[in-house]
Amino acid sequence: MSTPAHDTTTGATPGTDARTDSGTTADPLTRERTHLTASRSALRAMREDAEALNIRDVTANWVNAEVLARQIDDRIKALADLSDTPLFFGRLDYLHAPGLAAAEGADGERFYIGRRHVHDADGDPMVIDWRAPVSQPFYRASKKDPQDIALRRRFGYTGGELTAYEDEHLSDPAEAAATSKLLQQEIERPRVGPMRDIVATIQPEQDEIVRSGLGGTVCVQGGPGTGKTAVGLHRVAYLLYAHRERLARTGTLVIGPNRSFLHYIEQVLPALGELSVRQATVDDLVAHVEVRGTDEAPAAVLKGDARMAEVLRRALYSHVTMPTEPVMVVRGSRRWRVPAYELEEVVRELLDRDIRYGAARDALPQRIAHAVLVQMERAGEAPDDRVQDAVARNSAVKAAVKAVWPAVDPAKLVLRLLSDPEFLAEHAEGLLDVEEQKTILRAKPARSVKSAKWSAADAVLIDEAGDLIQRTHSLGHVVLDEAQDLSPMQYRAVGRRCTTGSATVLGDLAQGTTPWATRSWREALAHLGKTEGVVEELTAGFRVPTDVITYASRLLPHIAPGLTPVASVRENPGFFEVRATGEGPAEVVAACAELLGREGSVGLIAADARVPALADALTAAGIGHLTPGEETTLDTRLTLVPASLAKGLEYDYVVLDEPAAVVSGEPDERTGLRRLYVALTRAVSGLIVTHAAELPEQLGE
Repeated sequence: MSTPAHDTTTGATPGTDARTDSGTTADPLTRERTHLTASRSALRAMREDAEALNIRDVTANWVNAEVLARQIDDRIKALADLSDTPLFFGRLDYLHAPGLAAAEGADGERFYIGRRHVHDADGDPMVIDWRAPVSQPFYRASKKDPQDIALRRRFGYTGGELTAYEDEHLSDPAEAAATSKLLQQEIERPRVGPMRDIVATIQPEQDEIVRSGLGGTVCVQGGPGTGKTAVGLHRVAYLLYAHRERLARTGTLVIGPNRSFLHYIEQVLPALGELSVRQATVDDLVAHVEVRGTDEAPAAVLKGDARMAEVLRRALYSHVTMPTEPVMVVRGSRRWRVPAYELEEVVRELLDRDIRYGAARDALPQRIAHAVLVQMERAGEAPDDRVQDAVARNSAVKAAVKAVWPAVDPAKLVLRLLSDPEFLAEHAEGLLDVEEQKTILRAKPARSVKSAKWSAADAVLIDEAGDLIQRTHSLGHVVLDEAQDLSPMQYRAVGRRCTTGSATVLGDLAQGTTPWATRSWREALAHLGKTEGVVEELTAGFRVPTDVITYASRLLPHIAPGLTPVASVRENPGFFEVRATGEGPAEVVAACAELLGREGSVGLIAADARVPALADALTAAGIGHLTPGEETTLDTRLTLVPASLAKGLEYDYVVLDEPAAVVSGEPDERTGLRRLYVALTRAVSGLIVTHAAELPEQLGE
């Protein structure tokens, strides 16, 4: 079993193993603090070595110098020693040297496991990166499968100071397995500010996902508090460690639902030493036009339907027409004629190849020029590539290409589809019925692309059209969080960014709050273009208290039938209370003031329409508050959160105002209940539900 945690006053508790490497009695906590001090000194020396690098005479030109300087600067930043972050959080004592069998007689080794690699002046490791293969048993070794580990030690910290340790003798059959107290305390520790990494508390089922290979796409279904977002971010960090050169060339991207969410998670990867991962929303990816308009829900659902991809493809290729006139190319005193039937063969061949519209258009003049060169060779000439390029640039060839395969602007194409009933009807035949076509047509057609009031769904259509014309650049790996809220067309937009790479898809079907929310992960993976993706489910809740998740799970039969409820593994049941209040915000403000008397962050979540009145009430009461995305401080720990922005965020304590208003604030009851489920599950330590109106009947006993 785990020995009791040792604190700073005792050093070690009676009856526990407190020996040094040589077997003599000593104070283990003092020894570990000494190693921590030495490790910090070694890290500082590594940083100073990087800062002292002189690259003036090692680069051939200023471009290489600039690139190398940037790489060194990133290296210096990655070696920063964060004073309030533990440099290492665990230790592994192997029975034998890793990779060697017991019969070979190799003595065991000791490794300190931390956020990054640290070595001394001789190059010997002081701290091993948590992603290294030798570190894996820290997360997966157990009494049933000790993986050659004699002892696993966990460390407890206050700020950056080592204050406690706890041992598990995995190879000792006399000890029974027990829950780690330090691990439990770290999981349940109050949080203030942005999301932290979970590198010290990754569980075996999470570690399997984190360390899954780069070549495969993984979809993680996880209820509130199961750590799916953290798992996705740590998988990025692991992949960057295991495939750094490849991903340095191809790039990585984390996609979140909104800016508030991205701000909340933005410190996780830098804390793990990874500074090069870009973060964006889907709207950022498809920002080809300025979004100034909105769609009614029925129109947004149809524009996000996967059928629109085929409508766009038909509309685009309708611009290609078969040639009816020959092309006459004049060179010097000679004329070369390419007949219409031969031009038609070239055009049909390009269409049959199913390459991008723009790529085919670029290839067409070269194909025509090739037909001319064949005639030249038959006439006894010996043309080369320069002649072919010159023919391809001939005015007659250019005119033929313009007539047969004209250039198309993606935004203009989408605008015509949404504005011209006849054009839409022609290309939506058999795909969208008459009523559906009327639903997406603009009431007032815009005069130009610039004057059009584009919606977010329109921007996705333009992105689709743009990809049909010119292939979108593909990255090595994409993480897509809160994926359950994406439309099929949005999935396609994300999938275009990783056609030659892989993805990590994260979400919870029960938290889908858009009219087009995902119905199944298999369907989502198909739209993403990753049908081979593996679906994993996380059901152990580490962040949401038992009483809170049990209460919220009453909604699951109504919003996601058949989905496995989250089972909280927290020892602390948390603070939970439902309070009937009078009209007005006074008692809501009082509940916030009560929770501010506790340690940690506080979130007041309310239906969007009620937020302004609550903001005024908090100000009148002298209680400072923030908006989502703003940094909490010791003086201001309360965030006023519109229910529409609560997804993905966490607070130690939450006051949920008027659940019925959260439900009624959505277009339909099911979406409203899902929004309520999200709001109910944002609390890490405690939740107060306040209501003057009747609670939704789905929350009944």
